[in-house]
Amino acid sequence: MAYPEPIQKLILEFGKMPGVGVRTAERLAFHVLRSSPEDAFALALAIRDVKKSVRTCSVCCNVAAADPCPVCADPGRDHALVLVVEQPHDLEKFEATGFRGVYHVLGGVVNPIEGIEPEHLTVERLKKRVAGGGVKEVILGVDPDFEGDGTAMFLRALLRKSAVRVTRIARGVPAGTSIEYANASVLAEAMAGRQEMEPEE
Repeated sequence: MAYPEPIQKLILEFGKMPGVGVRTAERLAFHVLRSSPEDAFALALAIRDVKKSVRTCSVCCNVAAADPCPVCADPGRDHALVLVVEQPHDLEKFEATGFRGVYHVLGGVVNPIEGIEPEHLTVERLKKRVAGGGVKEVILGVDPDFEGDGTAMFLRALLRKSAVRVTRIARGVPAGTSIEYANASVLAEAMAGRQEMEPEE
C-alpha cells in the first residue's frame, strides 16, 4: 500500500537534501509524523524563518541576519586581513581559533568536473573588494585537496596584479581533508604557519 500523499510529499522533500537517500527520507518523515504538533510546527517555523530572515552579507558573502554581518560591522576586527574560506561552516571553525581579521566566503571551490566554474563563486566580488583598497593580506583558507589547490592557484593568479600579499594556511591541516573536520588548535597552527603564495610565471 502506498503512503498517504502528504507523507509521500514529505519524503520527497527530505529526499532532495544532500546525502539523504530514500530510506533516510522515510525515517525523517515518520519522525515528523510521530512528533508532537508543537515540535513539528517548530521545525516548520524554523525553516520558514531561515528562508525569510537569513541573507548574504554584501561585504563577505557569509550568511547573516543583518547586512553587513556582525564580523564585517565590527570596528575591532582587522579589516586589512581577509581570510578566504569555502563555506560558512569553515568561517565558524576559524572563529574558534581566535582569528581577528575578516572573511570572504567563496561558496565552494572551482571544480569543472562538477560544473563549478569561477563565475559560480564569489571570486569577482573578492577581486573588487581587494581593488577597493584597505586590504593588505589575503589568506587562502581553502581545503588542502585537489580542488582546493586548484582554487588557491586560480585566486593567486586573479590577485597577481594587486599589491596585496597572498598567503595560504600551512599544511598543519592534513592534505586531502576538509577544514570542516579540523579542530581549532590544528587550524590555529596552520594560520600561524601560513606561507606566501608566489605567482606563477
